[in-house]
Amino acid sequence: MTTPALPDPDPHWLAGLDAEAGRAALRERVEAAYALCREVHPALPRPGVWLDLRGRSAGQAHFGRGGLRFNPVLFDENRHAFLVEVVPHEMAHWLVHHLEGGPRAKPHGHEWRTVMRRLFGLAPRTTHRFDTGRASPAPHRYRCGCREHDFTARRHALARSGRAYRCRHCAETLVYMGLRTLDEPS
Repeated sequence: MTTPALPDPDPHWLAGLDAEAGRAALRERVEAAYALCREVHPALPRPGVWLDLRGRSAGQAHFGRGGLRFNPVLFDENRHAFLVEVVPHEMAHWLVHHLEGGPRAKPHGHEWRTVMRRLFGLAPRTTHRFDTGRASPAPHRYRCGCREHDFTARRHALARSGRAYRCRHCAETLVYMGLRTLDEPS
């Protein structure tokens, strides 16, 4: 494995930044990744950057909107990993999409993996391992024959409006148990 192409940010420095300075560091990292991508694809358009992604996803290359979206809750809780892994991951999607034939490429296919390895010098990981508890709270408890399931407010609303959910393991229909209390582990 090669060494990462972007410099490793100091985790202590990152931890000491307030929210606004942290977001500025994120934008600077996107700009550095963009500059690196422009070395191999000079016509690459500059992506917009938004911190408005919710749920369990850390980042998203949003081609229709013309940029990269990041989850502000996950960023605040995982700043170093975000700058080292998530920004290059999403910028690799941005670059591949804008290459010839890119829109037809698989999201984490050969082209994307090649960009991650050869351009960014990183292992091509498709998912993060961040704790998404605060970013995607699931306070509604459901039960089947073998376990408990946590539902988000959106999924709970779908269940209450008549959508039936079954457990993938025991195939029983899930039954609502109530809200998880603050002192219960999720």
